[in-house]
Amino acid sequence: MKFLDEFRNPQIACQLLQEIAATVTKDWVIMEICGGQTHSILRNGIDQLLPPHISLVHGPGCPVCVTPLEMIDQAIAIASRPDVIFTSFGDMLRVPGSEKDLLQVKSEGFDVRTVYSPLDALELARENREKEVVFFAVGFETTAPGNAMAVRQAARKKISNFSILVSHVTVPPAMEALLSSPENRVQGYLAAGHVCAIMGWWEYEPIAEKFRIPIVPTGFEPVDILEGILLIIQMLEAGEYGVKNQYNRTVNREGNESAQRVIREIFQKTDRNWRGIGTIPASGFCLRSEYAQFDAARRFSVDHIQTRESPNCISGLVLQGLKKPTECPVFGKECTPAQPLGATMVSSEGACAAYYQHQHIKVTTE
Repeated sequence: MKFLDEFRNPQIACQLLQEIAATVTKDWVIMEICGGQTHSILRNGIDQLLPPHISLVHGPGCPVCVTPLEMIDQAIAIASRPDVIFTSFGDMLRVPGSEKDLLQVKSEGFDVRTVYSPLDALELARENREKEVVFFAVGFETTAPGNAMAVRQAARKKISNFSILVSHVTVPPAMEALLSSPENRVQGYLAAGHVCAIMGWWEYEPIAEKFRIPIVPTGFEPVDILEGILLIIQMLEAGEYGVKNQYNRTVNREGNESAQRVIREIFQKTDRNWRGIGTIPASGFCLRSEYAQFDAARRFSVDHIQTRESPNCISGLVLQGLKKPTECPVFGKECTPAQPLGATMVSSEGACAAYYQHQHIKVTTE
C-alpha cells in the first residue's frame, strides 16, 4: 500500500492545491474523461477545493453509460431465449432497457450470469455445448484486448456455440466530436489513464494540435488528479498545448503494443452510436468479417432493434459536459440508483451516481 498512500497523501494534495491557486488567473473549463476519475473527484471533494476559476465537467468516459439503449434491448432479446446462457460483467445487469433490465430477465427464469472475464464465458461455452453462450462485450479500449482474445481462442479451439454482442467504443473520436461541437466548453482534458495504458497517448497528439488544447493522461488517486489539473492549468496559462503524461508510472507514449495488435487482428473500426450523444464516425470496434460467425447480433438477428430514450433523462447533456447531474429535474427524485432512468445513474462509474453518492460530502483544507 505504500505507493498508493503516496498518491493519497493529504500534505502533497494541499501543496498541489496551493500551487494551482497560485498559478491560475483566468477562468478555465477542464473535462475529466473517465468515470473513475469523476468518482474520485467527488469522493475526495476535489471539486470543492479547487479555486473558483476552475470548472470541472464530466465526460463520456463511462462505457456502461454510453452503451446505447438499443444495444441493451438487443442484449435483453438474446438473454430472453431458452437456448442461451447470457453472460456479462455485473454493472451491465441493472442498466435499464426500454422496458426492463437484464436482472429482470434473470428473475423471469432465463440464464443470465455474471462473469469476471470473457474467457470465463468461453469456458462456459466449452462446458455447455448444447447451449449458445453470449458475452456482452462492452467497454473502451481497456477491455477490448480481453474480448478479442476470447474470440481468437473460440476460433482456434472451434467453439462454435460462443459469440459476443459487441458495443465497444473508443475515446479519441469522442474527444474530437465534443471539441467540434458549437456548444463546446472544454479547454483541456484529463485523459483516462487506464485507456492510455493500453493505447498510449500518441493518438491524442493530433487532437491537441488540431484544437490547440492541453491533454494530460492522468491516474485516479487524489494526487494524480490534482497534478493533472496543475499541468493543464500551467499549459493554459502559458498559452501552450500538447500532451503531457502525468500517469508515467503506468502509461507510456506507445502503450501496450501486444494488446493493440490483438485488437487490430479481431476488430475493425466502425461508426458507433453513443447513448445521449449520437453516432460518432469510426468511434467503435466491430468484428472483422473473418470473425463474423462470433457476432451475436447477427447470429440472433437482433441488430434491427432501435429504441427511443426517455425524454426526462438528460444524461446526454451530462456526458457532453453541458449539464451537471444536479441540474436534471428528476435527479434524486424519479431517478435514483434504485430506480434509474438512465445509465449515468445506475453505472458504478456514472456521473449521476457519483453525485448521488457523494454530494453530501463537504470538504475543507483545515
